Amino acid sequence: MADYIIKTTNLTKKYSKNPVVNSINMHVEKGKIYGLLGKNGAGKTTTMRMLLNLTYPTSGEIFLFGKDTKNYSKEIYSKTGSIIEIPGFYENLTAYENLKIISKLRGNYNPHDITLVLEMVNLENDKSKKFKDFSLGMKQRLGIAAAVMHSPQLLILDEPINGLDPFGIKEIRTLLKRLSHEYGITILISSHILSEIENIADTIGFMDNGILIEEMSKEELYNRLDKYVEFEVSDTNLAIKLLEETGLNENRDFSANDGNIFLYSHLELRDKFNELFVKFGIKVKKVNLCEENLEDFFTRWISYN
Repeated sequence: MADYIIKTTNLTKKYSKNPVVNSINMHVEKGKIYGLLGKNGAGKTTTMRMLLNLTYPTSGEIFLFGKDTKNYSKEIYSKTGSIIEIPGFYENLTAYENLKIISKLRGNYNPHDITLVLEMVNLENDKSKKFKDFSLGMKQRLGIAAAVMHSPQLLILDEPINGLDPFGIKEIRTLLKRLSHEYGITILISSHILSEIENIADTIGFMDNGILIEEMSKEELYNRLDKYVEFEVSDTNLAIKLLEETGLNENRDFSANDGNIFLYSHLELRDKFNELFVKFGIKVKKVNLCEENLEDFFTRWISYN
């Protein structure tokens, strides 16, 4: 049986009787990176705020580390780190000075711990630089440093790569993988950037309109990615007509845009369709057997659900 660090039962949040999060059942395994994927407004942030006791559920239950958060909140949240909004730091202080203030406020100040956590997030060479001179990626890494300074077992991060350039995204991706693989920290991360969730997550939860519709491992996801055939043709309208005459249905079996036909069923007949196009004077410039990526899957999955 899986060891769940986060488990929710019918977790619901309503505002003026309108459900923002609607009866979700989430399962985050120990030591894994769980990517909560959904469009802006899907309910991801509200879910995380409920998990962190920053907003109260309308109904449902939350279990962290196997314990009900209503009864063991102090014990549970001492083992949890988070970034829900842009971390706030003093602009004219260095990374070390900012972390020193935070640790003193928490009552666990230790110079050695600050040095270690700056090394962990690759900011040890910038410890004398003032926060106002940090890049956005450096600011996010310092935010993560503050979140893990007390050695949490669970890290909850809401859109930590939002607004970063490709280099900054790579830095955060590398850091989170290191925290998970080397330090055994369980990570729940939300994002609407599908490619990054695909790169980093062990498990992906798909959320839309407040509903957690499905959870799956990345391996299961890859097994469910559809294959399709792409034809680049000189006459799209005629190609559509010929395919429909064979009994195929547009939108279900194939789709088309200017110059391209995408075949989703009867892939084994692609050579026959190619011959059919050529027979009726259509120039076929390219025939490719392709596999959809996570973005393709998510778009298709949202439309069907």
